[in-house]
This record gives sequence, C-alpha cells and structure tokens, in this order.
Amino acid sequence: MKIKTITRTGSTNTYLKEHPDEVGPMTLLIALEQDAGRGQRGNSWEAEPGKNITASFFFAPERIAPAEQFAISEATALAVVDTLSRFGIAAQVKWPNDIYMGDRKIAGILIENSIVAGTGGSGARISRSIVGIGLNVNQQRFLSDAPNPVSMANLTADTIFDLGEVSAELCDNLERRIREAETDRTTLHAHYMATLWRGDGGSYPFRDTATGEEFSATISDVELTGHLTLHTSDGPRRYAFKEVAFL
Repeated sequence: MKIKTITRTGSTNTYLKEHPDEVGPMTLLIALEQDAGRGQRGNSWEAEPGKNITASFFFAPERIAPAEQFAISEATALAVVDTLSRFGIAAQVKWPNDIYMGDRKIAGILIENSIVAGTGGSGARISRSIVGIGLNVNQQRFLSDAPNPVSMANLTADTIFDLGEVSAELCDNLERRIREAETDRTTLHAHYMATLWRGDGGSYPFRDTATGEEFSATISDVELTGHLTLHTSDGPRRYAFKEVAFL
C-alpha cells in the first residue's frame, strides 16, 4: 500500500472523489490539515492541524460484493483498533465503526462506496471504496461541541507520538485487514464481535430514532449485513445504522 501526503484540503474523502487520477488503488491519502472533515450523520470532524491523522483510504474491492460491504467497515475499524493496540491503547468498536476508549471517542470512520450495475449477466459490484479515517493523536484540547473526544496523547500522560510512525502502522493494518475481508470473512467478523463496545452482555440504554422511544437492551449480535440485533424484555429488535442511538 502507498501513502500520499498533501498539505491541506477540505476533506480527504472529497479530495479523492474530485482527483481520482492522482492516486492509484490501495493508497492512503493523508492531509496535514483538513478544515472540512466530515463524520457520520453529517457531523463535522475537529482536527487541530499537524496533531492528528486525517486520511482517506482508496481501493477497488475485487472480492467484496455489495451485499457484503459491511466487511469494509469491519476491516477498517479493526485496523484502527490494531494500530492503537500497537501503541498501548486497548480501544473498542462502537457499532458500526466509531472507535472508543471507555466512553470517549478516539477515532471516526466515514465510508463511501460506489456501486455499479453489472454487465453481460454479471451482478452489481463495488467499483471503488473511499474510507475516511480521523484519528486523534497528539491533540490535547478539543474546542468543538463534540461530547466526548479523546486523543492518544490524552490517554498516555501527554505522550507525543510520531505521526509518520502511526500512519505507517495504520497503513500496514489496513492492508492486512482488507485482505482478511476478502479471504476470511468469518475470522474478520469474529474479531469485530470480540472488540465490540458494550458487547459484554450488559444492559444499556438506547433510543429508537424513528419513534423517540428509550429502552434498555443487550447487544446480542451484529449480522454480516451490519444490522444490529438487540435483546429487550419484549424480545429481539433489529436495527440498521441510524435507526437506533446509544445513550
């Protein structure tokens, strides 16, 4: 995998979509400064210039069908967890792919897949995947209204990390986990479930985003499609992303 670094952009995901010819497949684009980073649900991503990793991974999945695209989310989340583990931080994946330490968010992921119809009798395929990753590394103060950010430095007595070293580790882990997504989905999914935030069998509060109902439930499963199954006193409930919120 290659690493390409640019000085400044609004969003690395947007940059890759607007400049597809500047990078080849299996490339990690890193921006030293990103001033319009995007998160899930349309949120912005705060990143102090020169202190964090704001990057997007570009590749063309050859062995991941559209129905299996959640494997890309699992692989990316695990690659970030693997990277943090290398530096002594035992993070977990908050479904579907936020990265948490305790109740604080250390990394976010935004995946944009392009799906095209098949030709000549072949099925639809993912033509490209752009995976945005924001990892809080050396930033020590957060000024936005994000409720729970934390950085690697915050968690390690203000240790200052070499961004190049962290980026290289992330790059290696992305390549390894994407390969696993293409060749051994069962193992990948088992690793994902083993790192799941609040996946310890305890009862936690949730809110149904369609009805506003708040309820307590236990995470019982994440399907290969990415759907979350919760067990409540009234029985199981199944949710897609954005249909349920953690409280």
